[in-house]
Amino acid sequence: MPVAGIARDTFLVVVNPAVPAATLPEFIAYARVNSGKINMGSAGIGSGNHVFGELFKSMTGVNLVHVPYRGAAPALVDLLGGKTQVMFAPASILIEHIRTGRLRALGVLTATRSPQLPDIPTVAEFVPGLEASYWSGLGAPRNTSAEIVQSLNREVNAVLADSTIKARLEALDASAMPGSPADFGKLIADETERWGKVIRTTGIKAE
Repeated sequence: MPVAGIARDTFLVVVNPAVPAATLPEFIAYARVNSGKINMGSAGIGSGNHVFGELFKSMTGVNLVHVPYRGAAPALVDLLGGKTQVMFAPASILIEHIRTGRLRALGVLTATRSPQLPDIPTVAEFVPGLEASYWSGLGAPRNTSAEIVQSLNREVNAVLADSTIKARLEALDASAMPGSPADFGKLIADETERWGKVIRTTGIKAE
């Protein structure tokens, strides 16, 4: 049973600096010329990194080779080392590598630009409609009373309104998602339908 949304993470498209593309359009053009030669790392089959990458592939017409890992950490290590060339990942694990030049950010997958990386354009500026992000929330067992759900919702929203919590989320390049249980329920339903369609279309199967 939906209780409350908590936060939405900014997601980025990043490449190893060895990739000769400074912008997203340049990368798309490069990927088309080098079809099937660019490795896309992910945290595993069916992970957000993987599904977001498949959506990117289907909407841009590029052929990236998916390389699944057992978690985001080893995938990031190989991206930094040049064994893979591109990854779709949350800003929280990428920002320091971008700032030090170890990775190059090409686009923000969320609807708006990142407050932490304001010079990086959104992917939708070049590929209209292409948006994706991680989000988190709080749920309760199906038979939980409406009174308890509403009480929990009020408490979560109060925490999200706290300036210290807001600052912490911003430091992680995330944004709060206050709202009602109905708002969160609609988000779950919409996202389930959206990503279910991507999974069915691309034929992703869990291992």
